[in-house]
Amino acid sequence: MLTQTTSRVLEPSDLDAALAVLDREPVANAFVTSRVQVAGLDPWRLGGEMWGFYEEGMLTSLCYAGANLVPICATPRAVRAFADRARRAGRRCSSIVGPSESTTRLWQLLEPSWGPAREVRSHQPLMVTDRMPDHIAPDPYVRRIRKDELEAIMPACVAMFTEEVGVSPLAGDGGLLYQARVAELVGSGRSFARLDEHGKVVFKAEIGAATTQACQIQGVWVAPEYRGQGYAAPGMAAVLRYALADVAPIVSLYVNDFNTPARRAYLKVGFKEVGAFTSVLF
Repeated sequence: MLTQTTSRVLEPSDLDAALAVLDREPVANAFVTSRVQVAGLDPWRLGGEMWGFYEEGMLTSLCYAGANLVPICATPRAVRAFADRARRAGRRCSSIVGPSESTTRLWQLLEPSWGPAREVRSHQPLMVTDRMPDHIAPDPYVRRIRKDELEAIMPACVAMFTEEVGVSPLAGDGGLLYQARVAELVGSGRSFARLDEHGKVVFKAEIGAATTQACQIQGVWVAPEYRGQGYAAPGMAAVLRYALADVAPIVSLYVNDFNTPARRAYLKVGFKEVGAFTSVLF
């Protein structure tokens, strides 16, 4: 019997209830929803546990505990319960990421035992659009990357990740997991780039998380020698066209608030701010 408020690790039989919570915020929850729709709630297939918080016997909040710790539709009482569970388990994640209010509160509760963080990005605007821009033509040279072009795209992916996160994705396991993820995106037709005449990446981006309701563009990167030359906005428009046509009716992304050029490019393509994420990096 569940008490008035309680938390527990969800089981495969809780899938429908968990999806109902995730569906309450389809854009913000796209990353976790996409994983759950494919893997269900089995921890081995999901790559982590899904914690549930119950109020009056109803599942109201979730927290994904895998490589990332992600609070989902988390009420203040749920955040406290998830923090207690995370403290007992010890830190096994490389980041805490999610909607700013609940993520910030979760980190405040965990910092005394988990801190210090390597970096806290307290305000990362969440941006969305559901249409193509009127005044930016898609770059006709941005296209899907083929499976036989994995070696061409990988250096750009590593450079983007290192620049964005501050550590190389090749550390630890030699990059096996990261390379597998890049290969998965290429294989599923969700990796896009413009290559120059020598086969080097000029612009790239991927459609990462994807559900029937929303998808998320990630890994946006322009090679340093091509920056400031107007490749970002047309490149984004090209990826947006693929996303709207082939993946989902709403396209989202989140961006560091200090990345002024990127924010300017996204606004130019028609993305609008609808909220904010916070990321705590270890």
